[in-house]
Amino acid sequence: MNALQTILDDRALAVVRAPSISDPAALADAVARGGIRAVELTFTTPGVLQLLRDAADAGAVIGAGTVLTGEQARSAIDAGAQFLVTPGLRPEVAEVAVAQGIPVMMGALTPTEVMNAIDLGAAAVKIFPARALGPAHFKDLLGPLPDARLVPSGGVNASNAAEFLKHGAVAVTAGTDVVPPASVAASNWDDIASRAKTFVESLGPQQ
Repeated sequence: MNALQTILDDRALAVVRAPSISDPAALADAVARGGIRAVELTFTTPGVLQLLRDAADAGAVIGAGTVLTGEQARSAIDAGAQFLVTPGLRPEVAEVAVAQGIPVMMGALTPTEVMNAIDLGAAAVKIFPARALGPAHFKDLLGPLPDARLVPSGGVNASNAAEFLKHGAVAVTAGTDVVPPASVAASNWDDIASRAKTFVESLGPQQ
């Protein structure tokens, strides 16, 4: 099963933004215990390439986020990233990902940006920042673009995640609501597993 299918099946992925991660494999395992198997580690975390390697070697469904250049895309894939995520439209990232058969989720907000992301080969489109226009924006986008796979990121939490799915998102991004930097710093994996479980339960039953 590829990483994108895992995200679609779970209806969620976890993005980790932390100044350091002591044990990325244990972190990924904790989130998976809560029901979110795909984890995105970002280039804003120092040493992310080694973290990706460690998590990938442990068998985690791991991806790289905040990928801004083709060089970063190549290095992340070489380190074991099974999917890539960008905050906006990055043609050179898409080119590398598509050439290597790695799903890329590209950031967009407007209909034009969503169409451009799809044209570049995005397997899904990250609507960022999702808090800016809220869940209803997804229904609006899907009117003219019914086949777009949209994933909200930014401001998504256990209290609103189900609304994004209700309005047409194929999955949601769990951020600091599930993976608080303080819990990562303390290696409090049980807290993260519990938060992930609460988040997944908030999504409601599969349709």
